[in-house]
Amino acid sequence: MFREMRRKRQALSAQECIALLEKGSSGVLALEGDGGYTYAVPLSYLYEDNKIYFHCAKTGHKLDAICRNPRASFCVIGQDQVVPEEYTTYFRSVIVFGTIRILEEEEEKRAAIEKLARKYHPLDTAANRESYIEKEWAPLCMLEMTVEHMTGKEAIELTRLRQE
Repeated sequence: MFREMRRKRQALSAQECIALLEKGSSGVLALEGDGGYTYAVPLSYLYEDNKIYFHCAKTGHKLDAICRNPRASFCVIGQDQVVPEEYTTYFRSVIVFGTIRILEEEEEKRAAIEKLARKYHPLDTAANRESYIEKEWAPLCMLEMTVEHMTGKEAIELTRLRQE
């Protein structure tokens, strides 16, 4: 069902893909949008145990698209160094394919938003984090993407550097 990477020599290992996902701060979620157009939206996220978590409002384009078709892809760029004199970029990126579900149970929704909050503000106090979550709780929707397929790739120049 998923295509093989054409330039296998540039492929990142599963461990490198996971490390990039764990370190990344944002990515682009691509969904089947309105009228047959792809809807791609940049998001903050959390990767953990073969799942990716996102937050959103309880209504909107993203949620409508997910309800219509829960299959999605998510791309994270871990490195993007423009090298003008070579007319290229030295990049590392990961693309994940999977299915998204809305977290309905209060406990799993709470656990997911707390983990996401700790990722982006690890030094915050539990009390402050709880206060902020409570303030935003009513309109909050949490999404969980189960990873079904993942590929990572880097610029050939970075592959060559690692082989030296």
